[in-house]
Amino acid sequence: MKKSASNKLQYQSSQGKKNSNFQDSKEIDSTKKHNPKTNSALKSFKSAVRKFALIFIGKRKTASELIGSGDRKNTSKPRLVVSSSTDLSSGSTNKNSSNWKFSYSYASSSTTSEQLGVGNFTFDEIYKSTAKFSPDNQIGEGGFGTVYRGKLNDGTIVAVKRAKKEALQSHLYEFKNEIYTLSKIEHLNLVRLYGYLEHGDEKLIVVEYVANGNLREHLDGIRGNGLEIGERLDIAIDVAHAITYLHMYTDNPIIHRDIKASNILISENLRAKVADFGFARLSEDPGATHISTQVKGTAGYMDPEYLRTYQLTEKSDVYSFGVLLVEMMTGRHPIEPKKKIDERVTIRWAMKTLKKGEAVFAMDPRLRRSPASIKAMKKVFKLAFQCLAPSIHSRPPMKNCAEVLWAIRKDFKDESTPLPTLPSHQSENFPQRERNKHMLGIEDEDSYKFTSAPNHIRS
Repeated sequence: MKKSASNKLQYQSSQGKKNSNFQDSKEIDSTKKHNPKTNSALKSFKSAVRKFALIFIGKRKTASELIGSGDRKNTSKPRLVVSSSTDLSSGSTNKNSSNWKFSYSYASSSTTSEQLGVGNFTFDEIYKSTAKFSPDNQIGEGGFGTVYRGKLNDGTIVAVKRAKKEALQSHLYEFKNEIYTLSKIEHLNLVRLYGYLEHGDEKLIVVEYVANGNLREHLDGIRGNGLEIGERLDIAIDVAHAITYLHMYTDNPIIHRDIKASNILISENLRAKVADFGFARLSEDPGATHISTQVKGTAGYMDPEYLRTYQLTEKSDVYSFGVLLVEMMTGRHPIEPKKKIDERVTIRWAMKTLKKGEAVFAMDPRLRRSPASIKAMKKVFKLAFQCLAPSIHSRPPMKNCAEVLWAIRKDFKDESTPLPTLPSHQSENFPQRERNKHMLGIEDEDSYKFTSAPNHIRS
């Protein structure tokens, strides 16, 4: 799609040039006819304009090629420079493993070696923006990086993932993999990449800052005031849309491979953004049924069929999403080692309660009980258990999951919205008549009741 758009632009540009030259020649010919004396002056003027245009275009091109330029206005998309490929295969044990390659080149001059990406920020700027990587600005920590909040010179708030030097060798694949994957995607419900910066032995990823913590913190009560079921359904739909985009609407299918509550960031208006693409895999062949690869992921969320066969598919993300849905409805972690033995694996425990007709007991205690919320929770459980099917062929695609969640949310909102009070058809000045105690079976009491009709008039 991008290539065709580029070709179209080039074609339009060339056509524009042709039309411009044609118009120029027509004007000159016309001038020749009407005023031959001005022919020489027009030629000189045209030549000067062309020279000026060539100089101007050349300057613009040179400026655009300078990665170290101080201009920070254009921040719409990250710009990563691709160079000779480096094999970053995850070391599959299968000979038919689908490997993919990429690497990055960095400007070599002393003034630009620190900078890469549209942000054109320097290491000094990032260093100062995070208050010298102050612990006060630390907002997260993973296996191979610590995440800091930073404020750039232009006021932009960013999240800066700083690779741990001691873990860089063992996790270099994941670190570069995250940069590569983020550079390929753009979606409302996915964290956005601003750029990648290398300075000496420092490696930094600069991404969009999401201000309201992660989903796990909200479920634990560390953040916010507790998510109601309607808000949880909205978040689940956002995540489903994000994964659907990765599976269906990128140039090559992307399998996230680490869908979990702590990787779902929550914005201030309670919208979800999926983050952390260190384990993500891109398929070189959109028609491939699976990718043979080493097993990576988080305990409790991992597809058992993937663990058994080493064959990664999009349905592995669907399984993880099923675990996430149960997690959101119960409020529990996927594995609860301090619970009783039969409750330690949350999905098994929740499935048992649903089969017994006691799903309400598995509902997060923080959620308000109502007929509408209990009904919605049961429907989410049923969808989750379809996602958790042992066979990948029995699991629904993510697009279907999103559609089912949409329907659940709509029904919940329709059923939980109180009906408006209808105005009385009786005027205030209408004279009050004596109530007929026998009509309609109404008894004349403070609170009216309907009584049974006499036996002889029952149908």
